[in-house]
Amino acid sequence: MIKKDTKEDKRIYNLLNVFMMLRDSILEDRKRAMKEKDSETLSTLRLLCSQIKNDEIEQVRHLTDEEVQTVVLRQIKQLNEGLKDFKDAERGELIEKTEKEIAVLTQYAPEQLSDEKLMHVVESVIAVLGPDAPMGQVMGGVMQQVQGSADGNRVRQCVEQKLST
Repeated sequence: MIKKDTKEDKRIYNLLNVFMMLRDSILEDRKRAMKEKDSETLSTLRLLCSQIKNDEIEQVRHLTDEEVQTVVLRQIKQLNEGLKDFKDAERGELIEKTEKEIAVLTQYAPEQLSDEKLMHVVESVIAVLGPDAPMGQVMGGVMQQVQGSADGNRVRQCVEQKLST
C-alpha cells in the first residue's frame, strides 16, 4: 500500500497513476521542487512549463502527452546545441548546469530506441521503398515510424550507413 508520505512513495504513486497526463506530472514535480527548494530542477521545470503553456496558447487547447514530449525533445535539442557551444568555449560551469538541465528533462522524454532497433526500422523502411530509394524518402519513412524515439542525427547516420552498403 502506498501512503504518499515520503518522496519515493509520492514518486511511485505518480508513476502508477496511469491516468495522470505528462503535463500534470511535470506540474506536480515542479511543486515538489518548490517544496524541496531544489532551485536547479525548479528553474528547468518552470522553463518547460512556460514553453508548454506557450504552445497551448498558440493551439488554443491542452497539449496531448505526445505533444508535450515533442516540447520536451525540442528543449533538450536546444540545450544540446548550447552544450556544444559551451564545450567549444570551455565554459565548465555552464556545461555542468546544462547537463543537469538535460538530465531533468530526459525523464519526461520518450524512451530512445537502441541502435539495433533503430537499424531494424531503417532496414524495414529500405525493404519497402527499395535499396535505390532517395535518402530523403527513407529518412521520412523512418522518422514517421520512430516519432520522437530517436534523434534525427542518429537516424541520418543509420540511413547513410545502410544506403552506402
